[in-house]
Amino acid sequence: MRHDQGRWTVNVQEQTGNHPDASENPRLRDENLPPADEDGEVRAPVDRRKPRGKRGPLALLAAITAVAAAGTAATGAFSDDADPASTATAKTATTTTPVERTTLTGTETVDGSLGFGEAEKVRDASGGGSGSSGSKSAGSGAGVITWLPDDGDVLERGDTVYSVDEKKTPLLYGSTPLYRELTVGSEGNDVEMLERNLDALGYSGITVDEEFTSGTAAAVQEWQGDLNRSATGVVASGEAVVASGSRRVTEVTASTGGAGGEELLTWSGTERVVTVDLDTQYEDLVENGTRAQIELPDGKTVDAEVTDVGTPTSPGSQGSGESGGGGESDEGNDEATLPVELKIEDQKKLGRYQAAGVDVILQAEAKKDVLAVPVNALLAESGGGYSVETEKADGTSEYLPVKLGMFANGKVEVSGKGIKEGLEVVVPE
Repeated sequence: MRHDQGRWTVNVQEQTGNHPDASENPRLRDENLPPADEDGEVRAPVDRRKPRGKRGPLALLAAITAVAAAGTAATGAFSDDADPASTATAKTATTTTPVERTTLTGTETVDGSLGFGEAEKVRDASGGGSGSSGSKSAGSGAGVITWLPDDGDVLERGDTVYSVDEKKTPLLYGSTPLYRELTVGSEGNDVEMLERNLDALGYSGITVDEEFTSGTAAAVQEWQGDLNRSATGVVASGEAVVASGSRRVTEVTASTGGAGGEELLTWSGTERVVTVDLDTQYEDLVENGTRAQIELPDGKTVDAEVTDVGTPTSPGSQGSGESGGGGESDEGNDEATLPVELKIEDQKKLGRYQAAGVDVILQAEAKKDVLAVPVNALLAESGGGYSVETEKADGTSEYLPVKLGMFANGKVEVSGKGIKEGLEVVVPE
């Protein structure tokens, strides 16, 4: 801590969770101090994150005041007996940086969960039913379960999801389940989905359209033979499981030798995603395509994009469903939330993380053409308020009072007499 002409310089350590805390000295370092009102008074912001026991901005200001007062009482720094030499030795190394004219972009940081997304149930539909991923009523299968995948297996188009009586049930990609019998003359989106998959799997003689032709039937017969099924050329409902893409087996819940027609396993997508239960009062910050940053437990950040915004949940109800993430529980939270899912553009940057609690950084607002300085250029005045230090040509210091505005990205908007673009202000090295 150093004292200069009635000013105290304190280093304030940055805290995760956007809540600054004070250490020994008043030169400010936290990038999320509250903005000043029209009278230059600092207001406490509304914290959009769940409380984690961190000290807020008001505690910071109290700490600065307490440190300054304690320093005065203990050292007599404001008295005529202050020793200039001892004061000089307490000074920290400094440098200068110019006041910038820039655009400040504010952010809101909320809690998220990294995982593989919501888990869906898969049931045996070999005896009838849709056979679609996550089906609530997959029919009543018959026979004995003869094969199941393992937990963690990744299944792709054409791979066997399960077998009953040695008959394989494969995975097909699409959005329309096999909900009915398909035969020559059938038309519809489900026919097109089937033909597209057969073509992708290498079966020939198919025209991918919405019509089930004799060529389609011939390809189906060949496909059925490969699945150890009767080569009828007619596709029964539930003869394949349909999902939007490859799937990762979360948990196998049945056993070989068990009866068909029951729940077999749960699965999810293969790419890691981030899920957020967002307070509904901030739903204006997200929509499909919104860009965001994800801060991992090791402090590294990765780019993300909002891909799904769900329906707000009522207070006390479950949020975004079963998630592969490792975030904090919302038990006891009475506020309505909005389930949001974000995709990670570069999966490699996630490293070995499979499930973890993460911070999701959303853009909240932007102010253009403002004058800004690094937060640690601010000095807390002993009588209240803030100033910045400049160096005169003769090497002496001048302190210019400033009014604080928006804080963002380690910088703060400043205004006041003598504050202009390019002005060099003192900051710690």
